[in-house]
Amino acid sequence: MNEVKIFENSEFGAIRTITVNDEPMFCLADVCKALEITHVTDVKKRLKKDGVGTAEVIDSIGRTQRATFVNEGNLYKTIFQSRKESAEKFTDWVTSEVLPSIRKNGGYIAGQENMSDDELMAKALMVAQNKIAERDKQIERMKPKEIFADAVSASHTSILVGDMAKLLKQNGVDIGQKRLFEWLRENGYLIKRKGSDWNMPTQKSMEMGLFDIKESTVNNPDGSVRINRTTKVTGKGQQYFINKFLR
Repeated sequence: MNEVKIFENSEFGAIRTITVNDEPMFCLADVCKALEITHVTDVKKRLKKDGVGTAEVIDSIGRTQRATFVNEGNLYKTIFQSRKESAEKFTDWVTSEVLPSIRKNGGYIAGQENMSDDELMAKALMVAQNKIAERDKQIERMKPKEIFADAVSASHTSILVGDMAKLLKQNGVDIGQKRLFEWLRENGYLIKRKGSDWNMPTQKSMEMGLFDIKESTVNNPDGSVRINRTTKVTGKGQQYFINKFLR
């Protein structure tokens, strides 16, 4: 059974984590509860399967249960599905405190901010100081935003432009849906002439694989059928625009 490390936050509650092959994984039920997402099963269906696993945990009354854990990439995909205003704050907490602490100490230690390195080693039962130094160097090389961009690079789920704006904002880019649409039109990614093709991808951006077009039919009261077309950003497009804005 993987050792469960618990991170606690006054706003988001307790988040259980485990480490599998040096990769941190997060309890999906805890994350959904923190983000006020009620349909955990629906969230799980949208995640990449090779980043989802189960582990034995002890529940509040001492029973052994199996819980679903997700890797870092799927954690971000779960965050994107939250409508909670503090989702961005949750992302900041995970990238600035939780992940660095897992990589340095193997878990969270209450009051670690005020402890010396020696006290941290004793509390966390670190095997050796050189391992801590190696982890510290790795954290310095992998800034949270770079981790975030790498996590969405393997995404196979297309998202709306509005969700793309939310993703960018959670990653430190001050932009909203309206401004992102304007930027995409002005920079040649979306068609800017008014008409039926307005806000549709340009030929260039389609050839780059940045967008998908989702079509849906609507039955009008007069019996006619109307086709609606919606522009969505592909996984490749998500990585492309994150990297472009971060640079």
